[in-house]
Amino acid sequence: MERRKFIRSCSCIAVGLPVLGLGLESCGVTHYATFSRQKNELSVPKTEFIQVRKEKEKHLDFVLLKVSSSEFPICLRKIGIDQYSAVLMECTHQGCELKVAGTAYSCPCHGSEFSQTGKVLNGPADIDLQKFSTRIDNENIYISLV
Repeated sequence: MERRKFIRSCSCIAVGLPVLGLGLESCGVTHYATFSRQKNELSVPKTEFIQVRKEKEKHLDFVLLKVSSSEFPICLRKIGIDQYSAVLMECTHQGCELKVAGTAYSCPCHGSEFSQTGKVLNGPADIDLQKFSTRIDNENIYISLV
């Protein structure tokens, strides 16, 4: 292969891979749940963790909640049978919005990683995520904002 063709091919790959990554990332479904708010508590129906598409049920591992009092969403994650974790999706390092990455959260700005319950796994962040207490009943998950 000629040197120019090789450089052109490598350049196309170098530019194309990040664009492809963004395209594939957008294929993932992020579900923003509906909820109600009473004073300092959010109420999320358990049915928000079930999506029906083409007559098939899909059980979600997490849902996001966009609360008007915060710039960042809250991630409500199912971590066991009738066990839920709620954390603010704001990196404690420099305030970037986190991404859900499998069973963890990752910061696209500087690479910090947090467990599904908000504990720091890898820095540069050294403070756990803001966590909210949760409780459940037969139909809803409640998130305390205090």
